[in-house]
Amino acid sequence: MKKNTITVGLLIAAAAVLPLQSCIGSFALTNKVLSWNNQVGSKFVNELVFFAFWILPVYEVTSIADLLVLNSIEFWSGNNPVEASTKVIDTDQGRYYIACDGKGYTVKAPNGDEMRLDFEADTQTWSLMTAEGESYPFMTMIDDSHVKMVTPDGDFQSVELSQEGLQAYSAVAKAPTAPLLALH
Repeated sequence: MKKNTITVGLLIAAAAVLPLQSCIGSFALTNKVLSWNNQVGSKFVNELVFFAFWILPVYEVTSIADLLVLNSIEFWSGNNPVEASTKVIDTDQGRYYIACDGKGYTVKAPNGDEMRLDFEADTQTWSLMTAEGESYPFMTMIDDSHVKMVTPDGDFQSVELSQEGLQAYSAVAKAPTAPLLALH
């Protein structure tokens, strides 16, 4: 009886300490399941899948895994293992490896060259990091329907996220001026 009391006391103490870690975490696994659910179909189908996943304890299991394991790994290492992945893309030029670490992407070309794409949340800017450690911002999010894109002469141009906006930017990007960066 006394052993059970000690065991229960330790479990209660461990459960009480978990919220005091100041580790909210990103709940990446749960958010991936929710994101997938949002892409299943119409809002009615999404709602039915949502309820089914609560009944089948999919969300409960992913939330507990995030809470007890993945968010702790993210807190101590700075990276969430769910967000980290490597994709392989085969092209006519060869095989490219794209590694995601949750903070950006590392692209390895068939010839061994690497480049890094980083996202800075504070400024909502994507940058290209060269092997020499130089950073070149190339896109900044303005709002839901506009971005600022780098032009071949190094300036930035506001681009509307529409077919017309993309065509206008494409015309500017193909203009016969010296490019800011020559990427192979």
